[in-house]
Amino acid sequence: MTPSAEARDWAAADPHAGDRAEIEALIDAGDDAELARRFTGPLTFGTAGLRGPLRAGPAGMNAAVVTRAAAGLGSWLTASGSAGGGVVIGFDARRRSEEFARISAQVLAGAGFAVQVLPRPLPTPVLAFAVPHLGCVAGVVVTASHNPPEDNGYKVYLGDGAQLVPPVDREIEAAIAAVGPAREVPLSDDWVTLGDDVEADYVAAVVTALEPDRVASRNSLTVAYTALHGVGAGTTRAVFAAAGLAEPVSVAEQDEPDPTFRTVAFPNPEEPGATDLLAALADRIRADVAIAQDPDADRCAVVCGGRQLTGDEVGALLADWLLRRGVRGTYASSLVSGSLMHVVAGAAGQPTEETPTGFKWIVRAGSPAAPLVYGYEEALGYAVAPSVVRDKDGISAALAVALLAAELKATGRTLLDRLDDLARDHALFVTGQLSVRVEDPDVIPAAMARIRSAPPASLLGRPVVFADLVDETPSVDAVRLLGDGMRVIVRPSGTEPKLKAYLETVVPVHEDAGLIAARGRGEDELDQLRAELSAALGL
Repeated sequence: MTPSAEARDWAAADPHAGDRAEIEALIDAGDDAELARRFTGPLTFGTAGLRGPLRAGPAGMNAAVVTRAAAGLGSWLTASGSAGGGVVIGFDARRRSEEFARISAQVLAGAGFAVQVLPRPLPTPVLAFAVPHLGCVAGVVVTASHNPPEDNGYKVYLGDGAQLVPPVDREIEAAIAAVGPAREVPLSDDWVTLGDDVEADYVAAVVTALEPDRVASRNSLTVAYTALHGVGAGTTRAVFAAAGLAEPVSVAEQDEPDPTFRTVAFPNPEEPGATDLLAALADRIRADVAIAQDPDADRCAVVCGGRQLTGDEVGALLADWLLRRGVRGTYASSLVSGSLMHVVAGAAGQPTEETPTGFKWIVRAGSPAAPLVYGYEEALGYAVAPSVVRDKDGISAALAVALLAAELKATGRTLLDRLDDLARDHALFVTGQLSVRVEDPDVIPAAMARIRSAPPASLLGRPVVFADLVDETPSVDAVRLLGDGMRVIVRPSGTEPKLKAYLETVVPVHEDAGLIAARGRGEDELDQLRAELSAALGL
């Protein structure tokens, strides 16, 4: 079938007049190249559900794709024995998010489910909390998290409040593929809009879990904050107020939701420049700590002393804080995250687990004898209260960071001072990335094939052992290179057109040379690893 013929069939079944007109205009213009991009195949239903650019056609986020996704989810839930159960739906403030949430509600209500929709754009952690809190069989949140402004997405949670894991994602994808024309999917307006109770219950649960009353001096802390044009500000302020902390001072230009994300190149606090306005505000008000969330507030970045901490540094600090508070159980992180947390928890006598990439795996760590009490991933995701939210949560993490900073401030110290303590006690764990964003998607599998077929025998002049993690259970599209005092993981990004190499080197801290010399050596070794990995990947 030619691109134009396939496009005509799609347009005829598209229930949205604007999306239909977009495809028809491409057909009339004879733009076969653009039609081919729109019809190369449907968006893949994977780690984050669906995620892609806002555009008509099966390879974009639009009304027809969302209709068929909701219908496929409903079909899978029914086949799994959850017919007629409750489904809660949330959405962020990106373009068309509220529309896609409404379409999902109509489709799932039409399939016989009891559908409840959150009252306004709210953080993803509120939706993840709401699923088990309301006794639902599933939850949906319309968000593209920290992706570029032109994207949107559709993420699914199961009844326990956790994201999907294989084979469920493939089963739902198959159910979506089996859905007929979008225009023929039954719809119903028999769904309800919730009030503010769920958000209030989430705020109360977070505060109860983190016990702010244990920090007597917490209200003296000055926090600079940015929502990065997302939806986190209101809920974060509510949590801080309920915890007895002073209201964070916000970056005014980024406090209200803005789907254009006009002040940043990418709305991701990991990206260069994204936290520049936050750092400037922190300097002006002499903040003790500065906190940034990504647009759906499930990730949290920290700036202290003019330096943005890495996700691994924050991950280790929060684990150390919980351990010193006496929190006992399993501490987990993904395989792309640093090793320091495992060393710190092990020294405290607590079990740790390393999981495949993604919080869908992290929150499934632990055992009945040692349940998960903390999990993190280096990409700024933290679960400091997994009993409240079984996913990364940038709001509870922000509260935890603030409480830790308040404790340290009471003794004249900072987060950076505590990191120095950990380095002296356990060595300096230096982590970084080689991250390559590509225009041509074929670059990524070619680079992965190259390193699999010809892995380096040594890095930093030290022998390394190669392991292909695709052969492990569960299978992970990644490779690991492990040597004395170093570790490298290479994998494609699960949410963006990026190839990532996660680098770690461990440097002893000698009394005579000290931390400054150790940091210098660590940064030099990271730079050398980046150069050697670039060559090995053919980049």
